Amino acid sequence: MRIPYSALRFSSKGKEWGLNITRKRVKSGKQYMWNPVVPTINGFINQEGLWTGISDIKPPVRLSLSPYFSTYLNYYPKPGANEKKLTQTINGGMDIKYGINQNYTLDMTLIPDFGQVQSDRTVLNLTPFEVKYNENRAFFTEGTELFNKGNLFYSRRIGGRPLNSYKVKGQLNANEYIDENPLETKLLNATKISGRNQKGLGIGFFNAITQPMHAIVKDDKDNSRKIETNPLTNYNIIVFDQTLKNNSSVSLINTSVLRSGKDYDANVTAAVFDVYNKKNVYNVYGKIATSRLSGNDTYTNGYAHNLGFGKTGGRFNFNLNQDLTDEKYNINDMGILYNNNQLSHYLWIGYKWVKPGKWYNNMYLNFNNNLGHRFKDGAYQSYNFNVNINGQLKNLWYAGLFVNRVFEGNDFYESRVPGRVFRTSSAVGINAWGNTNQAKKYYAEFSYFVSFKKLFDGRTSEYNLFQRYRFNDKFSLSYGLYFNPARNNAGFADIDAGNNVVFSRRKINTVDNSLNAKYNFSKKSGITLVARHYWSEVIIKQFYTLEQDGSLTENGLYNKNVNQNFNIFTVDMVYTWQFAAGSFLNVVWKNATGASDYPVSMGYFKNFSNTVGSTQNNNLSVKFLYYLDYLSFKKKR
Repeated sequence: MRIPYSALRFSSKGKEWGLNITRKRVKSGKQYMWNPVVPTINGFINQEGLWTGISDIKPPVRLSLSPYFSTYLNYYPKPGANEKKLTQTINGGMDIKYGINQNYTLDMTLIPDFGQVQSDRTVLNLTPFEVKYNENRAFFTEGTELFNKGNLFYSRRIGGRPLNSYKVKGQLNANEYIDENPLETKLLNATKISGRNQKGLGIGFFNAITQPMHAIVKDDKDNSRKIETNPLTNYNIIVFDQTLKNNSSVSLINTSVLRSGKDYDANVTAAVFDVYNKKNVYNVYGKIATSRLSGNDTYTNGYAHNLGFGKTGGRFNFNLNQDLTDEKYNINDMGILYNNNQLSHYLWIGYKWVKPGKWYNNMYLNFNNNLGHRFKDGAYQSYNFNVNINGQLKNLWYAGLFVNRVFEGNDFYESRVPGRVFRTSSAVGINAWGNTNQAKKYYAEFSYFVSFKKLFDGRTSEYNLFQRYRFNDKFSLSYGLYFNPARNNAGFADIDAGNNVVFSRRKINTVDNSLNAKYNFSKKSGITLVARHYWSEVIIKQFYTLEQDGSLTENGLYNKNVNQNFNIFTVDMVYTWQFAAGSFLNVVWKNATGASDYPVSMGYFKNFSNTVGSTQNNNLSVKFLYYLDYLSFKKKR
């Protein structure tokens, strides 16, 4: 292995480097270290060795450019009245990486193109909260450790749904309809500067700008007008992270979202600390944060904190934590917070066996305890605990068992009406899981979870099965199946004409099937295929009215059809060729279709057949990215 100095950040004055070398053999399950890492001591970096005697090296100029060119061909056989079946777009832009000095690096993407990232794993959302999706854009996943301090940054906000796209329908005139309403904002550029100096101070700066977005509405005479759904927006993060002795650190983070025009701005500031004692056995940590929304002569200030104390060293560990957010705390313009106005207490106790025994290599026993209240009025929300044990067996299989108990509680969100509460049921759950030896050609993961609820005698099960077969060094195939049947499930259905909150007793079936194939033609080229079909149906058995005390009474008058049958089918096929160091040619084919208007009780295979046979959107793209390194260019010159 050869690592060029241009890939590292270091000072010419440094005479000692932290270093560790690890050799892990999956086949034997063993791991070897140049400098020992003791499993009962918290941390990995703090246990690395020292490489001494370094001299006569100078930090080289770190500058690289990665210009790209891409073209897209999209075919949709059932477009709108004034839309074409076949459309084409051409894009171009550049990524820049520059070492400002020996400590800090600038990364910038100009007119980025994220059209080739893997499709989201879309699901039917029956909860009152948004779905959090994974970030697949490389610029927002690489070198972002500093910006994730304090959990204030959810990068999918940048380039996400326009702020006011939901308000377009309410601004239509009597004879108008929505012709276009973009679901994503266009990212103009993004920049990040990050690094750490010789005194251990890490500094990070992030900035991104999205362009204004507009919906187009038309009237019955084909006259059109624009409605702004998202203004010109500037996203910013600044982080200061100071490392301290004994693997400790303290950080200050600020995020801000600045919008042009009348829309509000958002600002969040947090102080984060993580302190260990001299022996690295005990730990005190926490976060104190404030949020501020300002605009249109209105100002909202919120507060939150997270404080904890624990034992991290040795075989016996524990963690005691308090999490508090007031009713005005809001980080959702750049982060993600499902609900505020909550006060939670959490206790975790664990014991581990890291020295192999007669039938196991390692084993972990854990106890979790959660108690939740609302912060403003102290109302009780929930209490649950669980016990689980897991570990690795001598044959390199993993196995685990989980048992939990949920007590009756108060749900202030399921009703979708502020101030209303739903009395939740007690429940008992059991989960068993395991996986085989990863080094074998055939590998499998499996789990089964079942929960028994007191309300309506409800029962929910989850079956997970993942299988992978490696035919040879070039070709592997994997298949994942998730099946989630729920019987006599209670949940929100609608709000009727009399403003009564209507709940339902329902049957839910969810199946998620995915097939992955990978073939490598060589070390530098290969093709991957990801195909996924997701199906979820909701069948109503009985309607109920939510009473003021949170109980449910039968509602025989409401008869609206709120059954759901939701299907998504996607295919992502990617061919990648690395024709030079850091330079790639990617050819991507994407196929997507979805349907939510099928009748229920059709069964999985009928839904799959209808979905695959429905109108599908096909997208073929080619992207050429070339890596230009200043040092290589200088040598050639």
